Amino acid sequence: MFRFGTAQWGGSRGDGKTPASRTPVSAMQSFWGLMRAYWFSDRWREAWGLTLVVAFLTAFSSKVGVWFAVASGELVNSIAYFHSPTNEAPLASLLSNAAFLVALVVFKDAGITGTKSFVSATLHRRWRAWLNSRFNDALLDANHTHFHAQHGADTAPDNIDQRIQESIKGMTGGAIGLAMGVIAVASSVFFVGQKLLETSTEVRGFEFLGEYGGLVFALVAVAAYVPVNTWIAVRLGGLLERLSIRMQKAEGSYRGELSTLLRRSFHVASAHGEAVQKTMHERLYTEIDRTWGRLNWINAGYGSFERIYNFVGARVVAYGPGLLPFIHNRIDLKGYITGAELVNSLISQCSWFIHVMPAIATLRANSRRVIDLAQAIESVQEPVNFYRLTGDCEFRYMTQNPVFGLAIHNLRLSHHGHGSEPFLVCDRLGFRRGEWTFLKGESGCGKTSLIKALNGLWPYGGGTIAFPEGVTSFYAAQEVKLLPVTLKELVCLPQGAENHNDATVAAALHKAGLGEFIEHLADETRAGKSWDQLLSGGQKQKLVVARIILHKPGLLFLDEATGALDPESKIAFHQAIRDNCPGVTVISVMHEQAPPRSASGEEFYHSVLTIADGVATKEPMIPSLPPELTEILNRPPQAADGWLHIPRRRLRTSSQS
Repeated sequence: MFRFGTAQWGGSRGDGKTPASRTPVSAMQSFWGLMRAYWFSDRWREAWGLTLVVAFLTAFSSKVGVWFAVASGELVNSIAYFHSPTNEAPLASLLSNAAFLVALVVFKDAGITGTKSFVSATLHRRWRAWLNSRFNDALLDANHTHFHAQHGADTAPDNIDQRIQESIKGMTGGAIGLAMGVIAVASSVFFVGQKLLETSTEVRGFEFLGEYGGLVFALVAVAAYVPVNTWIAVRLGGLLERLSIRMQKAEGSYRGELSTLLRRSFHVASAHGEAVQKTMHERLYTEIDRTWGRLNWINAGYGSFERIYNFVGARVVAYGPGLLPFIHNRIDLKGYITGAELVNSLISQCSWFIHVMPAIATLRANSRRVIDLAQAIESVQEPVNFYRLTGDCEFRYMTQNPVFGLAIHNLRLSHHGHGSEPFLVCDRLGFRRGEWTFLKGESGCGKTSLIKALNGLWPYGGGTIAFPEGVTSFYAAQEVKLLPVTLKELVCLPQGAENHNDATVAAALHKAGLGEFIEHLADETRAGKSWDQLLSGGQKQKLVVARIILHKPGLLFLDEATGALDPESKIAFHQAIRDNCPGVTVISVMHEQAPPRSASGEEFYHSVLTIADGVATKEPMIPSLPPELTEILNRPPQAADGWLHIPRRRLRTSSQS
């Protein structure tokens, strides 16, 4: 992990607004907020333009559906009266009606529906891309939201990658499909109802209804048939929603473990841990299989229910309202067939909710996953307040005159849980400008935790940490993970490649001992492998040196950053920093009992910070420090002294891991 800048938690942004009101996903913490965010964003013209086109095509398709019902009646009528003496051109009438019906189908399905599918797919693609960018910006901000969101012990969302990819994709596609269905229902009810009203006739025995008898019968049939079955669909849909959420969690956990295995494949192989890993996979997949089995039962039952519902609606209920008028010669066969097709169309459209219940269940499950992530992002915008929910967090990050370097006062580091006893105590520490400090202690004593706390990446504990104002910092850890970008971009991180010319980057690589790769600055891969795959552990740590040389930070944290280097390379690592970063303050964690010296025997480090029995104490390696510097090192950081102040704005940071 690398950081450039200084970490600051809490406090005001200096603009009178809370951080929660400024995140890109602030408006997406509820279902309707998530649904409408795109349409009220800076992309509103694009969103509404595509939506209106989809709405128009959907409504027009409903109108064509009415024409289809009328054409079906004409075709059936031409068949029924094919041998009628009054039919002067039976074959021509039959063929023309059939041709018109086929042309109508082609126009509706290939023309209108095809165009609507393309436009709706474009809307889906644009909406998903916008949401992806919003969550990308929210997670990868200067607040390290991606880090904090995963380290909230009680509220950390699982499988963030799945939520951003699969859940957003499924949610946006499902929402667009359901919206199109709503428009289709509304437009069909209007157009079909209009046609039913136009063709409605008096029903014998119900003369008091007048000429609206046929319309009333049709509406009563729909009202009696659809709601009861909709209630059944809602109950089944609730089961589908709960099982869908459970299935997504199980799938995400299994996929996450597979991804982790690929990253630690060497460690599993070297430890012969395949049997344990296999058992873990089997346990995770058992949950998938069990949930999938229940989903299959519910889906199969729902499918059977839907097929029976469709048959009864299309072949029984739809033909019922016009039966009495037809028996009593109030309407002819053509009118009967046309009316039945219209009622069937109305039932079909009003049954849209039943047909899409599985899609609604999936939409709700996906949206719940996305909303939970948005809420988690919001909750960590004030990290101190966020961590206080699950433990003690009383850190204060300040700045002071750079002359006095880095200062620590009354630092206590603890673990999750309120009232947890501190495992590391630092009462008063100071690191002057240009001082190199060697941090040592037994494994597990808290060396790395201290480095993380100084960089705002340890959640629990408290104390005051004063950074030298205007000084950039760089945090280098033992494990180096490289992004799939060009070699120049890797050296320039966290800044952009455009901020440095090739000659400067090449010089940094040469000084770091990676001169053999200078000619590949513009390459993302070499010999078919990414730089993360190609470079050894030692070469990756030399790449870190190149970054340090290029950026020349004033404050450098080395957390076992030379663990993969041999003794000679460790000396070269330190010498490169000493020669190219004058005045840098270094705090370094190493496993060695004594820090390396230069080739001439000169000490790189001026002091040693020892952690023993939970207490950190600092002593000079070179005892002859000037009295005035000794006084500064022992001076606590207090605002009353005049050189310490709380910044008005949170300092910006950037990181790469």
